[in-house]
Amino acid sequence: MADESHEPAPEIDLLCFIRASLDEFEGTHHCWLNLSDKNKQPFGGDGIFLVLASENFYDDISLEKLKTIQKRFKKDMCPHIFIMGPKPTHSSADQLHLAHLVMTENITVPILLSQRTFPELEKGARYILFKKTMGPVIYDENVDLEVLYQAVQELQIQPDGESKSFDVLKSVSWKQNGNTKDQFVCYPIQNLLLSYPGCVSVDESSNRLFISDCNHHRIIISDDNGEILDCIGSSPGFEDGDFGSAKLGRPAGSYYHAAEDCLYFVDSENHAIRKADLGARLVETLYPASASSKPFHVWNWIRNKLGLENSEETNVEESYEVFDSESLYFPWYLLKSVDDTLYIIDHRFQTLWTMDCGSGKIDEVYKGSSTILELCGQKITENLSILDQVPCDWFKHQNQDAGLLESIPNADFLSSMTTLQNHVIICDTVGQRIMKVNRESMVCSELKFSNLGILGLPYWLNSPLETFYAVENRLLATTVDHLQHFQLLPGKVDIKLTLEIPEDVELVEPLQESCIWRQTRGSATEISGFDDGPGSIDKAGVAQQWYDELDDLAAPKPVSEMVVEDDNLNKNLVVDDEKIHINSCVCHSPGTSEVIVYAVLYCKLRKVPDSNDGNQEKYAARIVDILSSKKCGKTERDLWRAFLLQSKGDLRDLVFMKPIHIRVRLSTFDHPKADNGRDIISTDSSIEVKVLLK
Repeated sequence: MADESHEPAPEIDLLCFIRASLDEFEGTHHCWLNLSDKNKQPFGGDGIFLVLASENFYDDISLEKLKTIQKRFKKDMCPHIFIMGPKPTHSSADQLHLAHLVMTENITVPILLSQRTFPELEKGARYILFKKTMGPVIYDENVDLEVLYQAVQELQIQPDGESKSFDVLKSVSWKQNGNTKDQFVCYPIQNLLLSYPGCVSVDESSNRLFISDCNHHRIIISDDNGEILDCIGSSPGFEDGDFGSAKLGRPAGSYYHAAEDCLYFVDSENHAIRKADLGARLVETLYPASASSKPFHVWNWIRNKLGLENSEETNVEESYEVFDSESLYFPWYLLKSVDDTLYIIDHRFQTLWTMDCGSGKIDEVYKGSSTILELCGQKITENLSILDQVPCDWFKHQNQDAGLLESIPNADFLSSMTTLQNHVIICDTVGQRIMKVNRESMVCSELKFSNLGILGLPYWLNSPLETFYAVENRLLATTVDHLQHFQLLPGKVDIKLTLEIPEDVELVEPLQESCIWRQTRGSATEISGFDDGPGSIDKAGVAQQWYDELDDLAAPKPVSEMVVEDDNLNKNLVVDDEKIHINSCVCHSPGTSEVIVYAVLYCKLRKVPDSNDGNQEKYAARIVDILSSKKCGKTERDLWRAFLLQSKGDLRDLVFMKPIHIRVRLSTFDHPKADNGRDIISTDSSIEVKVLLK
C-alpha cells in the first residue's frame, strides 16, 4: 500500500466529511468500498441517511439491525444506509478482519473507510441518523430496533428537514417485508464461482450434494465429482416458484428428506424455512406460512419482471406481515431429530427454535448458548465428530469463531460439513471452495465443478428490460467492455463478436448459450434464435415473428429423418484456441439502435507446463486485477489480494467469472429504392467486432 501517515488526523465535522468523501472513491484520508455510480447517486439527494459508524472493526458489531431496517421499508422509503469504519493500515490483520466481516455478514451497503477521528465515535459504535446533512441524531449501538425504526419513520414526515431527538416513541409490531430490494455489490470477489459457500448437505442414495452458495443466494446441486446437476434460486429476494425464478436471501443450513425427495433449508435473511421439491423443481415457504399465501396478481408479476415497482404509498400496516419476538430472526444452522422435529439455531448460537417438520409451526423458542447445549448438545457433538476424520492442520487457516459454544470447539462447522460415501465434504469459506477428504488415506482435494452452464448468467448482470430503455449509460452499474458504432443499410445484420482472452487465462469450460444475454433497443429486432428462410429478412417486428411462429405450429414442416442435431452444439458460439466467437443476428429498420450483449466466461489462471512458478502473491494480484473495475482503488485491491492469499490451495485452480458487456450502436439509412421507384431493396450486412479482454 502507499505510504500513509499514521498520525491522528485533525477532527472535522462528521457530516461535512461524509459529503466531501462522495466526490471521489479514494482520497488522502478515506476510501469507499462497494460504491458505484448506481448506488452513489441517491447520496446527493434529500433523503434520510442511516450510518453505523465505529472506530474499530474488531468490535463485535452487529449488522442485523441495518439489514432489518432495509427490509422493513419500501424501496422508495428506505433510508440510504452505509457503514463507516477505520481505514486499514499496513497491518494484514486489519485487512483480513475487514474482508472476513464483509464476506461473513454479506455487507451489500457502501462502506466508508476513514483515517479521521470524530468525537461522536469515541465511546464505541454508534448509529447516526440525519436528513439533508443537518442535525444528526446519534444512538448507542444497543438501541432498541423499534426505537431506530420509528425514528426513521418520524424523520420521513418532517417537512423542515430538521432532525430532532426521539425520547418518547410508541411501540410498533415487528413487520417483515417480502419485497425485493436492489443489492448493489461491487466487490471484485463477487465474481468468484462460489461466494461464501457456508453450508452443505447430501442425498446419499442419489449421490447428490446441496451446497449453499450463500452470498450468491443460491443452492448448487452437484454429484460427488462436481458435475452440476441443478441450481435452486435465481437472485436475492423472497419469492416462491420454480428453481429458475425462486428468490432466496442467503440460504444456509439444509436437510435432505429422502422419503419426500425434498430439501428443507434455512433462508437466513428472509427469516424463513423453505422447502424445495426436487422432483417438481419448485420452492415453497414452510415458515412463515403467510409468506407463501400472498395473492398472485398478473400485473404485479409483469411489473416485477420488468424491474418496475409500484411507488404509490400504501398503509404500512397492510404492507407487512406481523413478525413477533418469537419468530425466526437470522437463523443459520439446521438439525433434524428422529421425530421429525427441526432444530433451528442462529449464527451466534444464542437462540434455538424447534419446529414441527410437517406443519411448519414453531413449537418452542429457547435463549442462551447454555440452554442450546442442554437441549441439543449431544446432536451437535455427533455432527461435529466428523472433524476427527479431517487433518487437524486444515483448520489453522480458517477464520471461524471457535468459541461460540463453550466446551465445543469449531462449532461454526455445524452445517459446513457432511459425509458422502468414503469422503468428508467440507465448506472452505476462506478459500471459497468445497473440499473432499478421503477417510482412509486422509488425502484432501478440491471438488472440481463442471457443467457450469447450468448456473447461467449471474443475476447482477441480467438487468431488467427498462434499464436499457429508460436510463443512460452513465447510470449503469456495470462497466462497458467495448462500444463500437456502425453505419449500415437496413435489413438483416449478422454481428460477429470475437473475444480474445489474455494468454495467462484459460476457459474452464466453453461458453454456452445459457451464459449469454442479448437485448436490442431502437429500430432493431434480435432474431438470433430464428431459422433463416424465405422472407426472414423482412421480419423487422416482433409481432410479425409471432404470427409466423403460429403459422409454423399450425402447419409444421416435415423434418428429414437424416438430420441429426447435437443439442450441445450451437452455431452462434465458436471457441477457437484463445478466441471466442459470439454470433448475433438482428433485423434493422431505418433509424438508430443499440445491440447489448452480456456474457460470462468461467475462467482460471493458466498453468505453464514444466514450470515451478508458485508465486501466490502474483496470482492473487492478477485475479484481483482481472475482476476489478477501473474505479476500484488501491486500498480495495490490497484488501482482496490479502483475502485471496489466505487460501492454502493453488490460486491457479480458483475458478472465477469474467463478465462481458458489449454494446454495438447502429445507424441505418433509408431503404434503397428499386429502379421503378416503388419497391424496396432489402440488403444483408455483416459486421465484425473484436474485443481484447484484460
